[in-house]
Amino acid sequence: MGLSTQSTDRLKEYLAQLPLKSQALLMREFERALERGENTAVASLVLEQLRMIVRRSDDNERTRTDEPSRLVFRPLEPFLVEGSSPLRPAQVRRASLGPVWAWLMREGATAEVQALEAALDAGGGPAVDQAVRKLQLAAVAAMEQIVSPAGRGGDQRAVSRIGGPSVVEDLVSIVAVLKNREPLETFAARTSSSIRNLADSQLAAVQTAINVPSLQTPQTLPFTLSLLMQRMASPWQVIRLAVAVAGSDDEIRVAATTYGVAVTMVIHDLSEMVADLRQDMKQGRMDSLSHHLKTIHDGLRGLRTELDIRTESAWGKRLSAIRIDISNTLKSEIEGVPGRVRRLLRQRPGKDIHAGSKLDPTEIDETAALIDFVAICRTYASELAINEVTLRTFSDLQHYTEVATEALVESLRASDSKTRPFRKMQMDTAIRFCDLLFGHDYASLMRKAADVALAGERKGSRAAGER
Repeated sequence: MGLSTQSTDRLKEYLAQLPLKSQALLMREFERALERGENTAVASLVLEQLRMIVRRSDDNERTRTDEPSRLVFRPLEPFLVEGSSPLRPAQVRRASLGPVWAWLMREGATAEVQALEAALDAGGGPAVDQAVRKLQLAAVAAMEQIVSPAGRGGDQRAVSRIGGPSVVEDLVSIVAVLKNREPLETFAARTSSSIRNLADSQLAAVQTAINVPSLQTPQTLPFTLSLLMQRMASPWQVIRLAVAVAGSDDEIRVAATTYGVAVTMVIHDLSEMVADLRQDMKQGRMDSLSHHLKTIHDGLRGLRTELDIRTESAWGKRLSAIRIDISNTLKSEIEGVPGRVRRLLRQRPGKDIHAGSKLDPTEIDETAALIDFVAICRTYASELAINEVTLRTFSDLQHYTEVATEALVESLRASDSKTRPFRKMQMDTAIRFCDLLFGHDYASLMRKAADVALAGERKGSRAAGER
């Protein structure tokens, strides 16, 4: 559905004038329509405008209508994720908050919502904090009744009034965080903001901070671990906490504890990183690949070396699937690099080179980045199951580039005024690739050889002119 700028502005003005409850109800209905696949164009357009109004104004200042819900749901911020992809423990869809807030206003905790709005209208202060906490507790009680089979009495209509299946799925997590807001905040305050290595003294400090009954329930522990992982330089190391609690690195004993969820969370995050890596490669964002590869490599190696995971177990099968996925993702990209190098460095007959012939600088930059990418893959090849293809490709790149560079030096000696600029551009490109494949010393040697060839060609041209 396409609207003119004027029509969009009129829609925005109309939606902004609606009462808060009406805006929330509209968001809920259109989110439901999207989930059912109905009126997707209209729903997407209206939802986009509503979210701009409710969440953030054009000058990046939050509007008044967004303050109550944001204050109430603030403890959930560290756990919110965008999109609708499958969640791991301790994740909540951001899109679920709108329907939940609409339900709280409408029937879940109407009096408490009104009390919070009144406190905000009165100017804020301690009264707002008290009203927020009362509303959070009222929301917890109302949602616990909804998600409890006994509370529903088998009536699914009570659940459907809140939102679609994904929203209902998030209710348990929302309850866990709001119900345990204080112990989670205390744990965050007692934990170092930067954990480089979860071992020895750091591990002991974390075990002390987490030794609170309310933080170790099956419902709350994943959120506690998620807060911890967000502070870690290497989040996969959270499995060390699970191993320490189990007193063993055997996966069966680790899985038997509530801390086994830490392994599930790490494996899920590694799988998501592979998906991010694949997306970055498709979009040509090569600068982030090194970080992704190192993180995935370290995580896979850490799980393999610090846990005794059986190949046929659920965890073992997921790890195998990740290795296969990343191997397939990297393999096709790696195998295509030599072809790109050949296109840039191949010898072209003089008749095919014109006065304006030149190489594409963007293609040169991309190919250089891919050569660097192959070199980086060599470091992690064994763990990522790409050892054979990486070694073979790197060897092919070295052999072809060495031969092509030597041939280009010779072609410079025989070049004329028409072909010389193009040959020199090829030579500069070859030297850049040599730097990546052989090191700076070899590249410098090839640079001197090219300079000598050019100097000799110029002397020959002058001598021919004098005769």
